Amino acid sequence: MKPKTQYACQQCGHTSPKWIGRCPSCQEWNTFVEERTSGTASAAPSWDSSPIRFTEITGVETPRVSTGIAEFDRVLGGGVVAGALTLLGGDPGVGKSTLMLDVAARLAAGDEIVLYASGEESAQQIKMRGERLDVRSKHLHVYAEMSVEKILAAAEQLQAKVVIIDSIQTTFSEKLEMAPGSIGQVREVAAQLLFWTKKKHIPVFLIGHITKDGAIAGPKALEHIVDTVLYFEGPRQHPHRIVRTIKNRFGPANELGIFEMMGSGLKPVEKPSALFLSQAQSLNPGSAVLCCMEGSRPLLVEIQALVSRTHFGTPRRLATGVDPQRLALIAAVLEKRLGVNLWDHDIYLNVVGGLQVEEPPADLAIAGAILSSLLGRPIAPSTVIFGEVGLGGEVRSAMFAEIRLKEASSLGFKRGIIPAQSVAEESPSQMKTERVRDLRQAQEVFFN
Repeated sequence: MKPKTQYACQQCGHTSPKWIGRCPSCQEWNTFVEERTSGTASAAPSWDSSPIRFTEITGVETPRVSTGIAEFDRVLGGGVVAGALTLLGGDPGVGKSTLMLDVAARLAAGDEIVLYASGEESAQQIKMRGERLDVRSKHLHVYAEMSVEKILAAAEQLQAKVVIIDSIQTTFSEKLEMAPGSIGQVREVAAQLLFWTKKKHIPVFLIGHITKDGAIAGPKALEHIVDTVLYFEGPRQHPHRIVRTIKNRFGPANELGIFEMMGSGLKPVEKPSALFLSQAQSLNPGSAVLCCMEGSRPLLVEIQALVSRTHFGTPRRLATGVDPQRLALIAAVLEKRLGVNLWDHDIYLNVVGGLQVEEPPADLAIAGAILSSLLGRPIAPSTVIFGEVGLGGEVRSAMFAEIRLKEASSLGFKRGIIPAQSVAEESPSQMKTERVRDLRQAQEVFFN
C-alpha cells in the first residue's frame, strides 16, 4: 500500500493531514514536520490476557536487585525492579552515559548479562570511558546500534537480564519512515520497549535528552509510558550532581541521590549535608541553616542573604536556588508584620552549593537570613531553622519535623527553631527546640 503522510508537532505530538504554521494544541509556531508511515498497519502488541476478579489476583513480590550504588538505589526506590522501564534525562555533558555505564558494569559484575546499546557512540568510545571507570566485567556487552528491533533481538539472543539504551532520541523503529528523534519514532520505540520489558520481565533503562526548556525531548506521553522518570541535574560550576525522582510506580517519588564528579567517574556522597554547609564554625550575618526534605532525605543547606540600600527607585529582589516570587512575598510579610524597612533595600538571596529549594518550610530560614543581614547580627551558632510563613506573619507547621531534627543533631547542631504546631513528638535529647508561633517570636529567638 501507498505510504501515508502526516504532519506532527515536535512540541506536543499533535498530528494534522496538512502542514499548519501554528499548532492548535500547544500554540507553538513552525513546529510541524512531515512524517511518513507505511501503509501496512501493524497489529498493536497484546498481552493475550483476559479480565480477572480483583480478589483472585495473586500478588507476587518481586525482589529488587541492587545496582551496587547506594544513591542510585535510593532514587529507584530500593533497587532495580524486573520489568521496569526507567527513563533518565539530563543536560548534555552532565554525566548520564557515565552513570549508566557504571551501573551496567556493577550489574554485570556477577553472572548476569547486561546489554549496553548506544546510537551516539562507537564501541571504542564506550571502551575508553569504561577504562576510565575501571570496568572489567566480561558479562557486559556493548552494541553500537540504533534500530530498536535489532537491539531487542540481540538482547534475546544474549539472554540479557538488563538492557540500557543510549539514547531514546537516537533509536528508531524500522516500521516507520521517519527520522530518529521525531515524535512518531520516540513514541513507537517507547511503546515497543514497554511491551517487551513487561512481557520478558527484564528491566530497561533509557537515556533521554533535555530541551532548552528543561523537559525531556519528545512527546510528553513518553514520561507517561515509562514506569520511572529520573532527572540528572547539577550546576557545571559545582562538582556534585543530583539524580531526582519525578515519577516512580515502584517506590516513592521526589527522592534524591547526590553524586560527586571526579576524574574516575561519579562517586556517591555519603554525607550530602556537608556539601551545602559552610566550613566556618559560626555563621556570618545574613546566613541561616535550613533543614529541608528532598523526598525522604533530610538535607541541611545554608541560605545566605545580602540586604543593602538601593540606589534605584525600585529595590531589587534577586534569588538563586529559591523562587524569586517567594523572596518578594517574605520580604513584604516582614515589612508589614515586623515593621522593618525593606522598601529602600535591595535583597539578594543564595542557596549555597547550587541546590534548588522549593518546599514552603524554607520560609522561616529565609526570613531569618534577611533579618540577620539587615540588622547586622549573626544568628546564634549551631541553630537550624525551618517553618512555613503565612501572609499574616504566622509560622505554620512543617512535615517530618522529627527527621529534620535528628539529621541536624547528628551533624552537631544544638538548637532548633521550629513551628509551635509542629507534629514532632519528641526531639533529640541533645537538642534544644524553640517553638515559635509567628515572626515576632522568631525574631526574639533568632539572635539569642
